[in-house]
This record gives sequence, structure tokens and C-alpha cells, in this order.
Amino acid sequence: MPKPAHPDCDALARIGTSVRERLGTDRTFDRLHVEGAELYQADAFLSDVDCRHLIALIDHVACPSRLVEEGGWEDYRTSFSGDIDPEDSVVKSIDSRLCDLTGIDPRHCESMQGQRYNQGEYYHEHWDWFDTKAPYWRRESRNGGQRSWTAMIYLNAVDEGGTTDFVHLDLQVAPARGSLLIWNNARPDGSPNPLTMHAARPVTSGVKYVVTKWFRARPWR
Repeated sequence: MPKPAHPDCDALARIGTSVRERLGTDRTFDRLHVEGAELYQADAFLSDVDCRHLIALIDHVACPSRLVEEGGWEDYRTSFSGDIDPEDSVVKSIDSRLCDLTGIDPRHCESMQGQRYNQGEYYHEHWDWFDTKAPYWRRESRNGGQRSWTAMIYLNAVDEGGTTDFVHLDLQVAPARGSLLIWNNARPDGSPNPLTMHAARPVTSGVKYVVTKWFRARPWR
């Protein structure tokens, strides 16, 4: 008998095809040359002024970062983070741009989250997609389901360290002010892609600021 479809698999496959076609013809983006995963990068996606504005918003809301599953994962993520005001004019503009670029329905967007990594802080290896066998999946299934794409914008260059490492792809991305990194958390068939495991490596000098936007298979909240 065939295996049952993974939750949200069909929706993720449709979203993946649509976004792939849009980004593939958009000269804003360069597809990164890695096998088995879809990652795109756009330099200077945000202006210096917008980056400074978002950094101030992050400093206003940042609290110790949490995990979707806390038990037994102490010190796995040591950054500070928080959801940024969705009614802020700059945030609304960025949200609109990301939805226009990807073609993803705005109803499928999570609130933009800001993250700050002080010297020595990090986030160990993880996926952005959800483990559908974990206890938290029941909550996330009701809250928009599986994550489809991730959009991460670096708000500053880091003096040393702080790279985003895709550990199964031999890919390290260094923060650059205003640059956007976007990737598909699923395979083309819509199943979760284990090759998208990534880590925020420790900042060894300076401070790192990023904002992240996650998209869901279904309307969020």
C-alpha cells in the first residue's frame, strides 16, 4: 500500500512550484548552487535606513529566544528575539514586498520576527519545518500547518562569526547589511527537506541582527 501523504504535502508542493517559477524569472535573485535544496539570495534588498529602523524595533521587543519544544533543549538557542509590530509602516512594506515576490497569500504569513545575537550567542542546528510527530504539532496544525518558505534578511554586517551554516549543503552565508536569503523548507513533492538543516554560528565579535519571515501551508492563525 502507498504511504499516507505527509500533512500539508500537496499544498507545499503547489506553493513550491509557484514560488520556484516566480523567483526563477526574477532578476533580483540569484539561485545558490547547491544540490538537493532551493535557496535564493538578493543583495541590498533593504536600504541602510530600513535596516537601522528594524534594528531599533528589535531592541525594543527582544527577549530570550524560545523553542517550539523546550524540554531537554537548554542552551540550544541563546539569542534574543521577538515579534515586530506588524502595523509599523516599514514592516508592512517589507511584508508586502515579500508576498509580491513569492506570490504567497499574505494570510499565510507569520508575523515578522527579529533576532539579535550578541557576542558568543548562537542557535544550534535546526529545521524551520515542524516535526509532525511531536506534541507541539497539534497546536501548529491548527495554526496554519507546516512552514513552506523562509525569508531571512540580514540587517548588518558582523565583525566576525555569525554565519548561517547549512550543515548538509556545505554552505555558509555571511551576514551582509540588507541582504535577503530565502529557501524552500520542502522538497518538490512537498515533503519536509532534511537538507535545509541550518545553524546560526556564534558571533565572535560584534552583534548580529536579522529579521525572519515564515510562510505556512495554510492561513496562519
